[in-house]
Amino acid sequence: MTRQGLLIVISGPSGAGKGTVCQGLLQRNKELCLSVSCTTRPPRPGEQHGVNYFFVDKTTFEQMIANNQLLEYAKVYDNYYGTPQKYVEEKLAAGRDVILEIDIQGALQVKQKYPQGVLIFLVPPSLSLLKERLTNRGTDSAESIASRLKCVCDELSNTGRYDYLVINDTVENAIDQVEAIIKAEKCRPSRFDFDMKKFLEC
Repeated sequence: MTRQGLLIVISGPSGAGKGTVCQGLLQRNKELCLSVSCTTRPPRPGEQHGVNYFFVDKTTFEQMIANNQLLEYAKVYDNYYGTPQKYVEEKLAAGRDVILEIDIQGALQVKQKYPQGVLIFLVPPSLSLLKERLTNRGTDSAESIASRLKCVCDELSNTGRYDYLVINDTVENAIDQVEAIIKAEKCRPSRFDFDMKKFLEC
């Protein structure tokens, strides 16, 4: 019996704790790896090519789009962001489980191209708590926070298109739930190359 790595997509509203949960998963399980995205924006101080992002120019990125080399992509403030398909497929083929921390639009693109991927939507327990988390981060203006909260209802309307919903009441509980999902998904018969005839001969 052989098993290819699992592709796990985690989405959710800004402030839901996606990054914290992903980092916690990576610390607990060394078989997991976080996908590295491509972008056309310039590197920020301290960022490394191939570690934080694959930094490419606009022409290269658009060639990747034309050649169908991206699992998903989006244009944000005149810069492209996307998930390179080859990088993810190589990790999966090697038996590594790969996490994509991307938005809803990207997640649905991935599901269309890679139906066996597992989509998890992460939400806070309440809208008021989400507002509190965004405020406490201290990185967004009051106007920005109000705008983000308005988007939440639209984002939540897409939860039915995901495989799982995880409520991030505490980081530890959310990590436990995602780990349980990963373990259960690995037990699906469809994820095994199982030769029944050979098994019965043993």
